[in-house]
Amino acid sequence: MNTSERIYVAGHSGLVGSAVVRALRAEGSSNVLTRTHDELDLTNQTATEIFFAEEKPAYVFLAAARVGGIVANSTYPAEFIRDNLAIQTNIIHAAYKNNVRRLLFLGSSCIYPKLAPQPIKEDCLLTGSLEPTNRPYALAKIAGIEMCWSYNRQYGTQYLAVMPSNLYGLGDNYDLSNSHVIPALIRKFHEAKQRNEKEVVVWGTGTPKREFLFSEDMADACVFIMGLPDKQYVSLLGSDDSKTGKFEPPLVNIGVGRDVTIKYLAETVRHVVGYNGKIVFDTRKPDGTPRKLLDVSRLSQAGWQASTQFEEGLTRAYKDYLTNQA
Repeated sequence: MNTSERIYVAGHSGLVGSAVVRALRAEGSSNVLTRTHDELDLTNQTATEIFFAEEKPAYVFLAAARVGGIVANSTYPAEFIRDNLAIQTNIIHAAYKNNVRRLLFLGSSCIYPKLAPQPIKEDCLLTGSLEPTNRPYALAKIAGIEMCWSYNRQYGTQYLAVMPSNLYGLGDNYDLSNSHVIPALIRKFHEAKQRNEKEVVVWGTGTPKREFLFSEDMADACVFIMGLPDKQYVSLLGSDDSKTGKFEPPLVNIGVGRDVTIKYLAETVRHVVGYNGKIVFDTRKPDGTPRKLLDVSRLSQAGWQASTQFEEGLTRAYKDYLTNQA
């Protein structure tokens, strides 16, 4: 990417988008475009198309989305599929109409089947049933991948989807009703520490395994991918399977290549926060998918790997929580 060209980060105030903005500016990008929800409602097609026609970005990071954990996904399934379909459809089509050079669509590892072989390769997409607790969100993201693929095939665009493992980091959402597991645990352990409570309840059995990626590493990977030379970038766009017969969607996994149990996660967060009470697992609550470990060999072969150690990332996330939330 030319650092002087216009780069639009949709969803710049969120966990991923804010990290992408920081990474771009660290690389010297001087023309990063952002809009708050009040300034631009991305579910509004007309407003989105006016913005693209006026601003003419050369590159787009599509990080805007309605996101949340098991509780939020289970409580608001209609909003999760409706809002995400609207946001990504409006942006992808507006990008095409205004000749955006490259677009990076950020999804989630929940697009893969609940019982996919581990580690999960990109070609596992659409090979089995999804985890029911976040199926509406997952289907919206799958539709976004297919839309990128379809526009590439029909119009010759260069739209790529990246699927991160479970994210955490700076500026996370700590609302216990709709947050993901790490920010929820940070807040729970911190508040229990402040109140001198004897125990903290954690959902599920503690046995499922998850792969966690620090937000700054995620952003670094996204900027790395968008800056690849043409030949290398195009090689990630998959193939026109209607002609080649090969199922190769424009999809790249982003992760660290290793996972931990929820029990280990809870114990590590407890240590980072400095809480000395007991952890109690509520086995009546759902576990979700048993395991979600991504195969990150495509990205590794391209020359990128995560650099933040797990406890280091958790420590930075907790410091951010203390500064901005507690």
